Amino acid sequence: MAADQEKKPAARKTTAKKPAAKKPAAKKTATKRTAAKKSTPAKGVNVKKSRSAKPSAPLKAGATRAGSSKSTSNVTGDLKDRAIDKARSTANDGKAKAGEAIGTLSEMIENSAKTIDENVGEKYGDYARSTADAVSSFAEKINSKDVDEMVEDARSFVRKRPAVAIGAAAVVGLLVSRLIKSGMDDRS
Repeated sequence: MAADQEKKPAARKTTAKKPAAKKPAAKKTATKRTAAKKSTPAKGVNVKKSRSAKPSAPLKAGATRAGSSKSTSNVTGDLKDRAIDKARSTANDGKAKAGEAIGTLSEMIENSAKTIDENVGEKYGDYARSTADAVSSFAEKINSKDVDEMVEDARSFVRKRPAVAIGAAAVVGLLVSRLIKSGMDDRS
């Protein structure tokens, strides 16, 4: 018997050295089998058995997934809110700069009205003054309104006069394309 006991440890050493990579795989299969044996379905519930490992607590995994989708939606909503705030602040800055530029244009037209009176005539100077007043009132309207109010005004204008809005968009698109084309011609 002593000889048999001595041979067994030697046999174990040789099997342990050769399939070292196979032993962990065998342990994993054994764990999968024991995990499958541990979970027993309730009566009246049909469960298909598969060889893949199943989570030990499927309800917790589902709850985790739902929680992660909520956090993802919170992150998405937060990003959306930040983008809207950034766009609104940029639009407010642009509105303020546009109002200042239009006000400056009005002052320039008003100042040039005196020169027009002297060179061309009072009739044309009056046209320049009325144009300066119109531009000035437009600048005041821009400065007094919020960006959201301006967007709503634009929407109502498009609803009331869609043909004019489409025509204006076409003219603006044509002007922008001309500006881009002239800028590219200057570079080459």
